[in-house]
Amino acid sequence: MANSIFRGRLVILCSFLIALTLQTIPWPGTLDLIRPSWLLLVTCYWVLALPHRVNVGTALILGLLWDLLLGSTLGIRGMMMSVVIYIAALNFLVIRNMALWQQAILIGLLSMLLDVLIFFGEYLVQDVTFNPVSLWSGLINCILWPWMFLLMRRSRRHWHVR
Repeated sequence: MANSIFRGRLVILCSFLIALTLQTIPWPGTLDLIRPSWLLLVTCYWVLALPHRVNVGTALILGLLWDLLLGSTLGIRGMMMSVVIYIAALNFLVIRNMALWQQAILIGLLSMLLDVLIFFGEYLVQDVTFNPVSLWSGLINCILWPWMFLLMRRSRRHWHVR
């Protein structure tokens, strides 16, 4: 029993480490604006699949790590990830029962909300300008969600994460 709990925590931790790595890998030039939000996708999956294990506090810690890795203002991404994940966690039963394409649209909208919230958080601290091209990452996340969902569900079932 203790071995399966440890294995489940290890699988969740490894998925977050992979997402953080993918989130911070530099992309060339303007493609950086349409980068998928890997961390949001993975966190949303775990919140929807196992809300008793991954929650708003996890999102806050992951957002703080994301801030540290990017060298940006500490706390902005953590707070905004918490807000977006709170919305997902509050409605996890409804989202779970949606069709996969409906979930994808919702995840795309949550991703756009995260981008806008991060902009407003940074705007309060420093002088930044909003680039509307960055909202295209929401469409990329919408397209990636079904594959990400199926991949994560398969790994969760394979490793018996509960």
